[in-house]
Amino acid sequence: MSTPPPGDPARLASGPDGPHALRPLLDTVLDALDSGRRARSGPLPAGGPDAVAARMRDALGDVLPESGDPDALRTLVHALAEGAADPADPLCAAHLHCPPLAVATAADLAVSVLNPSLDSWDQAPAASELEALVTRELAHATGLADSVVTTGGTESNQLALLLARESHGSGVRLVCGANAHHSLPRAAWLLGLPEPVVVPAPSGTLDLAALHEALTDIAGPRGSLLVAATAGTTDAGLIDPLPEIAGLCAAHGARLHIDAAHGGALLFSDRHRDKLTGLEAAHTVTLDLHKLGWQPVAAGLLAVRRPRDLAVLHQRADYLNAGDDTEAGLPDLLGRSLRTTRRPDILKIAVTLKTLGRTGVGALVDQVCARAREFADLVRDHPGFELYDRPTISTVLFRPAGATDDTVAAVRRKLLTDGHAVLGRARLDDRLWLKATLLNPDTRPDDLAGLLKLVEGSTPR
Repeated sequence: MSTPPPGDPARLASGPDGPHALRPLLDTVLDALDSGRRARSGPLPAGGPDAVAARMRDALGDVLPESGDPDALRTLVHALAEGAADPADPLCAAHLHCPPLAVATAADLAVSVLNPSLDSWDQAPAASELEALVTRELAHATGLADSVVTTGGTESNQLALLLARESHGSGVRLVCGANAHHSLPRAAWLLGLPEPVVVPAPSGTLDLAALHEALTDIAGPRGSLLVAATAGTTDAGLIDPLPEIAGLCAAHGARLHIDAAHGGALLFSDRHRDKLTGLEAAHTVTLDLHKLGWQPVAAGLLAVRRPRDLAVLHQRADYLNAGDDTEAGLPDLLGRSLRTTRRPDILKIAVTLKTLGRTGVGALVDQVCARAREFADLVRDHPGFELYDRPTISTVLFRPAGATDDTVAAVRRKLLTDGHAVLGRARLDDRLWLKATLLNPDTRPDDLAGLLKLVEGSTPR
């Protein structure tokens, strides 16, 4: 078969002609990203869902036209960028949705070009070794022995419950705080485990006295209880008292899982690492570097204390890990994930860690934590606002002073509809709060002041 001519959209991204095919397309993408950003002119598109949907319908047109459109790449990338909520904009601060580093994004391009799949060694020879090296080192950073790559916190939490069930039986019961991520009780439901025991978290963190009472009341065989603690809650970025929880688990013979999807990257920071003391006592730990790690989605991991627990994931498929191939020395990859086909997301993580080093990543962590403290100070010192508390990581909860919950919700929606700012919402102390999650290390003090001014201007007097 002859090679498609230059400019033909059917040219391959890899192989000897790949670089020549990609270079002009990369210029097209970068130009369209920039033009879309300028057309948006803010952290998200103005007009609300109906206006955004109409613009995208106009850009897309016929999904499957009879004849192709050579300008489709430019048109659709521009439309996507114009209609994006841009986490690189300092006023886009609602969720645990970080702006990715350029070096990590470039590494992700290499993965897309080479398109390895980590379900057998002969599809990803180098990537499989890279994954083994990096996942082991990241597990050691948590104080555990090994880790596997996941799509994020939800898959990691589900996998943690699966490992507990396979180690201790289907009667394993989840005990978690009311502050726990929703994926934990959902995982218990999916895995057919008993109804979880939900422990109060009146101050936003798991109540120790209530946990002790729950573990005492439902005592069973060793390992029949699985306590899930949180290091970085979704609502406020709070960290449960990990050493004390670990002590209670040890005393009651309970297995401990720590969901550190949000706060795990504090390990890279000399200034904030101590907030994760107790992490090393867990049986399993969820990490998620597409939150506080500046990675493109997806970049999750589950670290394990006992690598033998992962043996339950092993599967045999002759076309992927035939017994004689394994005996001959070809690595068996099917026991490293619940998924079969999966891309080597570890490359972008490895490139980031090697490029920046621990101190470089730690400096980014320190920057966003410092910006959050600065924003909290602005809120505290402003007579028109109420601050929930000083931030533990980089999430700040605040609300207009004297406002009703309906007003708080309306202010947030007005900012979204106008395209001026993206703020989240959280309910604590039975009140609704605006949530600013600061994950952009390039955010400046005047950005913070501008955000507060926008909220003030959108609040009815």
